Amino acid sequence: MDAHQRTVTTIKGLAMDAVEAAKSGHPGMPMGAADMGVVLFRRFLKHDPADPTWFDRDRFILSAGHGSMLIYSLLHLSGYDLSLDDLKAFRQWGSRTPGHPEHGHTPGVETTTGPLGQGFATGVGMAIAERWMRETWGADLCDHWIYAIVSDGDLMEGISSEAGSLAGHLGLGRLVYLYDDNEISIDGSTGLAFTEDRLARFAAFGWHVQAVDGHDPEAIAAAVEAARAETDRPSLIACRTVIGQGSAKEGTSATHGAPLGAEDVAATKARLGLDPARTFVVDPVAAQYLREHAGASARGAWQARLSAHPDRARFEAMLAGDGEALVDAVAWPDFPAGKGIASRKASAACLKAIVAAAPQVLGGSADLAGSNGVGIGLPSLSPTDFAGARTVHFGVREHAMAAAANGMALHGGVLPYVATFLIFHDYMRPAVRLSCLMKQRVVYVYSHDSFHLGEDGPTHQPIETLLALRSIPDMHVFRPADAAETIEGWKAALRRTDGPTALVLTRQDLPTLDRSVVGAVEGAARGAYVLADAARIPDVVLIATGSEVPLALEARDALKALDVEARVVSAPCLELFAAQTATYRAEVLPAGVPRVSIEAGSTLGWHRWVGEDGATVGIDHFGASAPAEVLAEKFGFTAAHVVEVVEELLGR
Repeated sequence: MDAHQRTVTTIKGLAMDAVEAAKSGHPGMPMGAADMGVVLFRRFLKHDPADPTWFDRDRFILSAGHGSMLIYSLLHLSGYDLSLDDLKAFRQWGSRTPGHPEHGHTPGVETTTGPLGQGFATGVGMAIAERWMRETWGADLCDHWIYAIVSDGDLMEGISSEAGSLAGHLGLGRLVYLYDDNEISIDGSTGLAFTEDRLARFAAFGWHVQAVDGHDPEAIAAAVEAARAETDRPSLIACRTVIGQGSAKEGTSATHGAPLGAEDVAATKARLGLDPARTFVVDPVAAQYLREHAGASARGAWQARLSAHPDRARFEAMLAGDGEALVDAVAWPDFPAGKGIASRKASAACLKAIVAAAPQVLGGSADLAGSNGVGIGLPSLSPTDFAGARTVHFGVREHAMAAAANGMALHGGVLPYVATFLIFHDYMRPAVRLSCLMKQRVVYVYSHDSFHLGEDGPTHQPIETLLALRSIPDMHVFRPADAAETIEGWKAALRRTDGPTALVLTRQDLPTLDRSVVGAVEGAARGAYVLADAARIPDVVLIATGSEVPLALEARDALKALDVEARVVSAPCLELFAAQTATYRAEVLPAGVPRVSIEAGSTLGWHRWVGEDGATVGIDHFGASAPAEVLAEKFGFTAAHVVEVVEELLGR
């Protein structure tokens, strides 16, 4: 048995043992795809286990994240800080080897995978970032490849078609995907539901395609070499494999998502030449085989080039991504008080200033750039030229756009923003959720934020979407009340380095508030602040966001005429407000004072802030097609209605 085969056999043993010990997992994929993994890690992958995050390394993604024991075994054998004890703790509490690979949790894992198709599309974002940086900064500083192992499930998910089409259009030649073509899914044969010609589909997308025996290492290696020669288009290599190869259950769905069972594990080990009586055995030849290729030489050469580069300081500052320094570098626009401007248009002015100051900011829209306020007239990526471009045209591909943004952020050196209408967040939610889970610095620009967009009707009027966004852990949702708060929203997004920010913007004009009359806008950085106070101890606190803040101010004036003193609190980001001290929150929302929330969205969730005895002005039904001012009247978003709610709350 040669070194390659001994390494493959070791991985199969580790996969069987870990899944058996955990009494759950997916042994079949690691056993079937081990040849592909070993070829990549031994012959192609440029990486250094001693420094898993050095910038110019190749990226490897296990998009088929259910087969996580494959990547854990490869990382362990290659010398990463992932011990045999870690492998033995597979899927256990506190383990560094969770059921699906998690970025930031396990050294060497480039992105969180498991939800199928996400790794595929995230890799496309990495390839966008790699090519943009290589053509902008030069190959001395950025010159690497993105590899992935993808599954039938990945290719079935619609996101892979979105991302595959975009990658083919852009000609991402540093993208090489090995397709684990084992013809098995959980329910059985892929023939049940997945029978199109996959290679023809990707060829139509503009990919270079090949088909090889996935258990022939020389054929796999030759195909990867051929793929690397296709520098102007991405590559898909269909590797025909046998799931669970070596097991009595090989080639069946029985090996997909459950332990093989002690009897089959013992028989399989005997068939493979392993000792059935021993578990978690690492053949020293296997470890040496992979560790001989991994190492610091490529990293050292890159560091030497970086040290000698005339733009080193600027490049390193860009990689560091200091948010406060970035905010300070921007010449923020000035918006005169009293003038009406939609927050999407105020955001556009902010973005122009940001891009002028920050070379790492790159992004675009899902075919709505002008409407979203991100069509700022700067050069776009084209299939033949990425150098100096600042805009990405993602096409009508919201899901792939969000996943690609994750890949761009994970790659490093890029601060991505992406944009669409708020209602279309649902098309991209799985990838947005992963932004939060991975704590990635992505800015989501969502315009047309409420029923106020009017005549387009309920299909385009988000009602529950703010609630949906806020429900994702670690998401910051910033809904500014005017142009000045829009600047604060962008500042908060740039400062944040531990997760994404959603800027939720209006289609309609909002008055720019006179800050000599109302509270200082810097309070917005704390999530909520007193915008207009009562002349005495307030009788009621009106809490509003976005376009409903001017309404709250109008209602305050109307209440004053009835001898009801109201405090108006602008709450552009409830997540930031929740992170403030209890003392500050109590200063803004004093105990014992009734509260009313006002927001053009679902009222669900607002009772956290208004209390069980408070009241809400919102919309818990779908919208309608009519002019915005008519809808506001019909749906109760008028000062008169707010006054009625307050009087009822106060028992008047």
